[in-house]
Amino acid sequence: MDVIRIIAAILLPPLGVFLQVGFGLHFWLNILLTLLGYVPGIIHAIWVVLRK
Repeated sequence: MDVIRIIAAILLPPLGVFLQVGFGLHFWLNILLTLLGYVPGIIHAIWVVLRK
């Protein structure tokens, strides 16, 4: 399942975070980071998926 989350985190970062933590602080933070720049959103999403 982690492979699917990592792929989702690369293609659509908020989706990868949502699959890992749901509608929490990290989800909203990732949306903000993705809006500010796609690469920071990807980095944060992969970090959230891999840390658990």
